[in-house]
Amino acid sequence: MLLPGLKKRSPWVPDTAMVLAAGRGVRMAPLTDSCPKPLLEVGGRAILDRILDKLADAGVSRAVVNAHHLSDRIESHLADRETPAVTLIREAEALETGGGVVNALPVLGDRPFFVINGDSVWLDGLRDALHRFAEIWDDQAMDVLLLLYPFARVLSWHGLGDYRMDPDGRLTRRPESHVAPYAYMGVSILHPRALDGAPDGAFSLNAVYDRAEEAGRLFGAVHDGLWYHISTPADLDEANRRFAQGHVPDTPFV
Repeated sequence: MLLPGLKKRSPWVPDTAMVLAAGRGVRMAPLTDSCPKPLLEVGGRAILDRILDKLADAGVSRAVVNAHHLSDRIESHLADRETPAVTLIREAEALETGGGVVNALPVLGDRPFFVINGDSVWLDGLRDALHRFAEIWDDQAMDVLLLLYPFARVLSWHGLGDYRMDPDGRLTRRPESHVAPYAYMGVSILHPRALDGAPDGAFSLNAVYDRAEEAGRLFGAVHDGLWYHISTPADLDEANRRFAQGHVPDTPFV
């Protein structure tokens, strides 16, 4: 499903977001031994600040940020943040992505909200990506909406893609040993009902996506700007190099 074109603002945007910032960032070691991954800098600014800036620009008023690994660093970094208003939730034990969102539900409320991975770095295309993304949301048809990026354009990708998408935007996960045309960017809109019956403790949001897929309620939309997949120190170096040179690719996109 292609995102809609040029309009100034979406008539509806979630007013709340969850930013997942509790992970250990194992593949980013040794950098994450002393710095939480969301506080690593891309283009001279912490990834977490870039995400919160995007949320503020889109008009999101509240952000919930979870923290576990080096949580004191996250708390200190957010101390002076005013917009959006940030609620920090410390996790005594690592709850993974799904468990972290379930743990935050009492704060997130009962309406759809953004969920954004704490290492997601994107640049808008024709206009604000979060507004264009929100225009796709259909509360009657969807439980989860994922923002996707063309697999062939992903910088430093380490896999085979994530999803296939039908003409209506409905998603199916990549079959084993196949290549999928789209990668998940770590940006989604999720309705709390998608978490009904979720397990206690740690679990991955992938289980929620798979259940929504089985119900025919998992959809996707394709981002028209740029996205940097940052998983390893080499990825971070490459992203910073691209930022420094104005995001010009070494090989033109086809």
